[in-house]
Amino acid sequence: MKGALLVAGTTSDAGKSVVTAGICRWLARRGVRVAPFKAQNMSLNSYVTADGAEIGRAQAVQAQAAGVEPVADMNPILLKPGSDRRSQVVLMGRPVADVDAMEYGELRDLLRASALDAFGRLREAYDVVVCEGAGSPAEINLRRGDLANMGLARAANLPVIVVGDIDRGGVFAAFYGTVGLLDEADQSLISGFVVNKFRGARELLEPGLDQLRRLTGREVYGVLPWLDGLWLDVEDSLALDSRTVPTRRPHGRQTLRVAVARLPRISNFTDLDALAAEPGVHVRFATDPVELDDADLVVLPGSRATVSDLRWLRESGLAAALSARERPVLGICGGFQMLGREIVDEVESGAGRVDGLGLLPVRVEFAKEKTLSRPLGHAYGHPVRAYEIHHGVTTVEGGEPFLDGCRAGNVWGTTWHGALENDAFRRAFLRDVAERAGRDFVPAPGTDFARLREERLDALGDLVERHLDTDALLRLIEHGPPAVPILPPGALA
Repeated sequence: MKGALLVAGTTSDAGKSVVTAGICRWLARRGVRVAPFKAQNMSLNSYVTADGAEIGRAQAVQAQAAGVEPVADMNPILLKPGSDRRSQVVLMGRPVADVDAMEYGELRDLLRASALDAFGRLREAYDVVVCEGAGSPAEINLRRGDLANMGLARAANLPVIVVGDIDRGGVFAAFYGTVGLLDEADQSLISGFVVNKFRGARELLEPGLDQLRRLTGREVYGVLPWLDGLWLDVEDSLALDSRTVPTRRPHGRQTLRVAVARLPRISNFTDLDALAAEPGVHVRFATDPVELDDADLVVLPGSRATVSDLRWLRESGLAAALSARERPVLGICGGFQMLGREIVDEVESGAGRVDGLGLLPVRVEFAKEKTLSRPLGHAYGHPVRAYEIHHGVTTVEGGEPFLDGCRAGNVWGTTWHGALENDAFRRAFLRDVAERAGRDFVPAPGTDFARLREERLDALGDLVERHLDTDALLRLIEHGPPAVPILPPGALA
C-alpha cells in the first residue's frame, strides 16, 4: 500500500503524538514500511539523530514505533522557545536563526519549501507517512502561515483525522467547532474523529457519537480508552501539569524520593522518565523550596534559557534551598551549567557574565555553534551512551570526573542527556545516591528501560488495533479524503 495521513488535534496535548506513534506501531506490525512526520514542531524536548541532526523527541520515539532510524526529514522544522516572544529555529537538524513572530514570517517561504521537500522524500522512501499536526488546525489566527496542519494537508491532499481529549470535557463541541471554523477547502480534508482518554461505559458515549456523525457527516474512527502509566516522551511542558506516574513497589525496604526543579523553560525533561520507571523511585516536579526538604535527590534538568531560569531559581528560593542541601543534587545540561561558578553568555541571553550557584568547580561560556553529538563514555564501571544538545561549553576546574562533567561532594553534573536510560549505570548511580541520602533503597536488578519503552509502544499499537476502525483507516490512507459536507460558518465564508 502507498499513502499518507495527518493526525490533528482539538488542542495541544490532546494525544496527537501518542496516536501517531500507535498508528506507526500498528502499521509496522503489519509489515508496512512506515515513517512519522511533523513539519513544524514547537518543543523543548529534542533528540540527536545518528548523523548529528536535532529533531523533536516525539518524532524520534515515533520512528522507534515504526521500527526505523530517526532522521531530520521526520521533523524538518523545530522551534525551541527561549522566551514568550523568541524561539530558536532549527531547520533540517541545524539552528539557523533566533526570531520573534514577525521575523519568523520572513522565513516562512524557506521553511515551507523545506518541509514539503522533506515530506516528499519520505513519501518516496516509505509506503506510508503518518503526519502529526501541531496545536489545533482551528487556530485561525495562524492559518495563513500554517505549515503543520491544514497548510500541509492542502499542499499534499492529505486525509485528516482529529483527536480530542474527552477527559478535559467539551470534546463534542471541540470536534464540531474545529471543523466549522475552517474554510471550505480545509473542511473537505477533515475526514473524521478519534476520541482519546475515555474512562467509563462506552454505551453512555454512543448517543453523542451518533449525533456527531449526523451533524458533521464524518466518521468516528474509534474511542481510545484511558491508559494508566503511559509516560511516553511527551513534547510539551503543558503535559507536566497533568502528568502522574504511579510509583511501583520498591525492591528494597524504602523508596527513593526525587524532586525535579520545574524550570520555566525546562527542556529534555524526558531524562527523568528512566528514573520514574524504576520500582520504588518517586519523581515529582517542584516549584517551592519546601518541596525539596524531604527529597533524597534533587535534579536540575535542562533549560532552553539557562540564565533566565537561574534567575527564577533565585527568586523562587530554590537556589538557596539547593545551596543549603547536604543530600545529593544532579544537574543535567542547563542544570549543570547553573551549578557552576560562572556563566558567560553573549549568545542565548546576551547577559554577559553571571554568577552560578557555585556548587561545582565549573565555568561555562556560550558558543555560537551548537554542540550536537551522541557521545559514549563510562561511569561507575559501566558504559554510557547519551546525546548532547547545548551552546554552553563547560570547563571543569576540579572535582572528580563524572561522564563529561564532574562530582564535588554530593553534587554531580553532566551535559549528557539520556545517560539515565543506561540500565547498569542508572542502578549504580541510584545505589550511590541512596547510600549518601541514608535511604535503605535497592534498585531493582531487572529494570530494562528500553524494553519498557517497547512495551509502551506495543500497548499503543494494541490500542489502535483493538479500538479504532483499522479497515476504515487503511482505506483512508490508500484512497485519500472521502466526500464530506461543509459545515457553517465555514460554508458561508
